[in-house]
Amino acid sequence: MSLTAAFVGLGAMGYRMAAHLPKSFDQVLVWNRTFSKAQQHAEQYGTQAVSIEQATQADIIFSCLPTSADVESIIRQYPPKAGAIWIDCTSGEPESAKRMVEFLKQYQADYLDAPVSGQTIGAEKGTLTVMVGGDTAVFERAQTAIEPFAGLIKHVGEPGAGFAVKAVNNMLLAVHLWATTEGFTALKANGVDLQSALECINTSSGKSGVTENVFPQRVLNRHFPLTFALPLLAKDTGIALKLAQSVKLPTPLLSLTQNLIQTASLTAAPDSDFSAAVKLYESWTKITLE
Repeated sequence: MSLTAAFVGLGAMGYRMAAHLPKSFDQVLVWNRTFSKAQQHAEQYGTQAVSIEQATQADIIFSCLPTSADVESIIRQYPPKAGAIWIDCTSGEPESAKRMVEFLKQYQADYLDAPVSGQTIGAEKGTLTVMVGGDTAVFERAQTAIEPFAGLIKHVGEPGAGFAVKAVNNMLLAVHLWATTEGFTALKANGVDLQSALECINTSSGKSGVTENVFPQRVLNRHFPLTFALPLLAKDTGIALKLAQSVKLPTPLLSLTQNLIQTASLTAAPDSDFSAAVKLYESWTKITLE
């Protein structure tokens, strides 16, 4: 593309996502709070490490930061130019997306909330699921720009809808993770071989992404590789709970899950992966899942 792209935020996901952009853009600008990381990215992938002022003047700006507050702060301080599209891949808050759409109108720029799922392996392979909220016409203009790091791109509704879908997705992940932890602890306490049980469940109706990927690759082997931090999962479950409560729905399971994940996050070691939430239950039962 003749357009200039920028990527703001080179964390575990952003670093890998931005690596795909030079395949489609002649010029790719990258910025990170720790500037040496942007310089490293430039050396490794042929991007250009720039200041935040330069990055936000690209034609297409991607952001992938810890929270919506982080993104809003940058947009308000360094608004994009007229005609630009800001594509926010943060796992953010629906209300923030609505605010940013309105804020950017005065600059004649557009905003899409476009959170991603697929973990770091998906970011590395360019096969992420991208759930996009925002104006349909803006989405159609931006879709080609998103394609380099995506396996599935889906427009899911108005501004904030992408963030809403991502929050509910991660709440379901948390529910599955906790339920699997309790279930497998019961199996081990009753003398069942966990690997054999896992094979059975993964060819049965109880399977999920947690049983197919998280438990065999992170929990039962006790590796817990840090690809998605536990505090970020706690943030996302909180967003999902707030989403349901905002329309006055009863939330017995969501509320309980949020409390459990938040407790696990507060008691876990620093820099814990989301899968390490199982350690909270292990500390209660004195049974280790391995």
